[in-house]
Amino acid sequence: MSSKQFFRKDLLHPRYWLTWFGLAILWLWVQLPYPVLLKMGDVIGRASMRFLKRRVSIARQNLKLCFPHYSDEQIDKLVKQNFSSLGMGLIETGMAWFWSDARVRKWFDVSGLEHITAACDKGKGVLAIGVHFMSLELGGRVMGLCRPMMAMYRPHNNKAMEYVQTRGRSRSNKAMIDRRNLKGMVKALKSGEAVWFAPDQDYGPKGSSFAPFFAVPQAATTNGTYTIARLAKPALLTIVLYRKSDGSGYQLVIGAEMDDYPIDDEQAAAEYMNRKIEHEIMRAPEQYLWLHRRFKTRPPGAPKLYTV
Repeated sequence: MSSKQFFRKDLLHPRYWLTWFGLAILWLWVQLPYPVLLKMGDVIGRASMRFLKRRVSIARQNLKLCFPHYSDEQIDKLVKQNFSSLGMGLIETGMAWFWSDARVRKWFDVSGLEHITAACDKGKGVLAIGVHFMSLELGGRVMGLCRPMMAMYRPHNNKAMEYVQTRGRSRSNKAMIDRRNLKGMVKALKSGEAVWFAPDQDYGPKGSSFAPFFAVPQAATTNGTYTIARLAKPALLTIVLYRKSDGSGYQLVIGAEMDDYPIDDEQAAAEYMNRKIEHEIMRAPEQYLWLHRRFKTRPPGAPKLYTV
C-alpha cells in the first residue's frame, strides 16, 4: 500500500533524466488556461491518429462490435472524438498531479455526494466502481477533494514515474493499493474505507466469467468485484468523472448504492456489473478508453475479434 512518498537520491540517476524533463514540460504545459488546454488536447489527440494506427484500428473495431447499428460515418466520428479525448487525457494527467486544490475545484460539479456519505455513515466499507474514461486520472483527484478514499492501481515500472504518480494521486486521497493485493483491499474495506475499483477491462481468462457487454454476447469480465463483495461485504456504488460537452469543465457523478447486486451468483454478478458499466459509459461514450482490446480473451473455440 502506497501513501506518502518520500524523494530518494537514486531518483536523480541519469536513467531518469529524460523522465524528469518530460514531467517538467508537462508541469509547465498545464499552467496554461483551461480553455487553451482543451483546444490543445483536441489538436494533439487527432494528430496522434497518424502515428497510432494500430490503436485507431482497435478503437474502430471495439465500437463496431459494441454498436453494430451505427453507420460507418457514426463510427468514424466517434473514433475521431475518442482520440481528441485521448489528447486531453494526457493533459488532464498533468492537471491531476500538479494543479492546486483551488484550481481543480473551479472546474467541476458533483452530483450524488449524499450517496457515498450515506454508505460510509453505515460504518461499512464502500467499493466505488469506476470506468476507464480518459479523464480517469483527474477523476481520482476530484473524488478525493469531495471525500478522500483509496484506489486500486498498477505500480509503474519507472521509479521516477511511480514517485510522481503516487504523490500526485495521494494529494487528495488516502493511499494507493496494488491491484494484486486483494488481502490489503479487503482489509481496508472491512475497516470502513472507501476504495475505488474499475472492473471494466479484459484481465484475461483467469478469474473471469464471460458475460454480455453491449452487443458482444461473451466478454471476459473479471470476477474481482464478486470476490471482494463476498469477502468484505461493502456497499457498492458507481463513481465517474466525464468532461462536459460545452467545455465548461467536468461532472462527477456518484450513483446510489446497489442494493440488488446478486451476491450469491457469480455469473449473474458479472452480467449485472457489465450493465452498470454500460450505463456509465453512455454518459460520454466518446470519452471511454476504446483503445484497449476489451475483447481479446475469447471463450474456447470462439474466433478472434482483432486482426492487430
